[in-house]
Amino acid sequence: MTSAALDGRQIATAIIFVGTLTGVALGRIPGLRIDRAGIALVGASLMLVFGKLSFEEALRTIDLDTIALLLGTMIIVAQLRISGFFDLAGHFAIDRARGPIMLLSAIIAITGLFSAFLVNDAICLVMAPLVVHVTQALRRNPVPYLLAVAMASNAGSVATFTGNPQNMIIGLASRIPYAAFTVKLAPTAAAALLLTLILIALFYPREFFSPFTNVKAEPGGNHDPRQLRKGAFVTAGVVASFFVGAPAAKAALIGGSLLLISRSVKPQRIYALVDGQLLLMFAGLFVVIAAAHEAFLASSAMAAARLHLENPWALSGVTAALSNLVSNVPAVLILKPWMANLPDPRQAWLIVAMSSTLAGNLTLLGSVANLIVAEKARKDGVHLSFLAYLAVGLPLTLLSLCFGTWWLAGWTKL
Repeated sequence: MTSAALDGRQIATAIIFVGTLTGVALGRIPGLRIDRAGIALVGASLMLVFGKLSFEEALRTIDLDTIALLLGTMIIVAQLRISGFFDLAGHFAIDRARGPIMLLSAIIAITGLFSAFLVNDAICLVMAPLVVHVTQALRRNPVPYLLAVAMASNAGSVATFTGNPQNMIIGLASRIPYAAFTVKLAPTAAAALLLTLILIALFYPREFFSPFTNVKAEPGGNHDPRQLRKGAFVTAGVVASFFVGAPAAKAALIGGSLLLISRSVKPQRIYALVDGQLLLMFAGLFVVIAAAHEAFLASSAMAAARLHLENPWALSGVTAALSNLVSNVPAVLILKPWMANLPDPRQAWLIVAMSSTLAGNLTLLGSVANLIVAEKARKDGVHLSFLAYLAVGLPLTLLSLCFGTWWLAGWTKL
């Protein structure tokens, strides 16, 4: 193959790479009715035509462990939603709040806790409508409480590698044990949740320094006690298996499949809540970024060296910036090939997990979880503006990233 042909292929690959990541970051292509999954799949298909990967090589780039872990977790979350578990747990915590600060604390705690062990996007789907319902019943301003849902879902999901999709990629790629991953990152998650509480309260003093009379908001929907018990039992078993060292993808997939066995819930109801678009997007991105790495990213190692990624603060900053530029999952996939060459790969992976996740709190567009909260609020007549989010998100992101980087750089050695 001539150098001219090779250069032409590299240019085509670069154009497809940039176009795909831009489309995924924006979530759409102007003038076309196509979503993130479609954009990623089209990008992968174009890479098969113009890139250097063969079809067989492209298939091998798709990380089936990550897909399986994400699928199993989605099934578990779907069953818990159908059983009414999240609705009951949310109301249990919120109904015990005796003032606006306690209500905010309850929302942050329940959102952060569930987001730590289950996919945070799914938690936002449940918590956002619940918060609107409760705040309307109490005649309170729903905006700061909705900010709490979005920001706490990101902050809480830092703690484990089942909390969000990018951490799943990192947890499986780094081979850091689930328990060790949690021990190292849980303090940062806790600090970010505390900062969320403090900053929202400070930015909305009129809301949080005036008392209210608690009004008990009854849980909505149907609750099946047998499904609740089964879902809670299987979820506890899966989480326990993570901590004792069982392969995460295997445990999640087995647990999810067991929840499909039911006399009262048709599997189709669970399938309808599984985000197949996210799975397709992952598959497409694996191919797109692998093709780009083969064509030109691998040869840019010298440029990467100039960024001094071996320095925890530089790595944290680059990851956060890249996550806001192209979204967190593509950012992690782009950085993945360089992790093994850093002096302390495990520490580097933890920093990437922390900063790619906390970077999602910067703007309303920073993570899918934020967009879910905004969309659910909009359907209930509540407007969550970009500037309202940025006012809290900017200091929260900077402070939590600084704490997380300091903690991982100075206090952790795997």
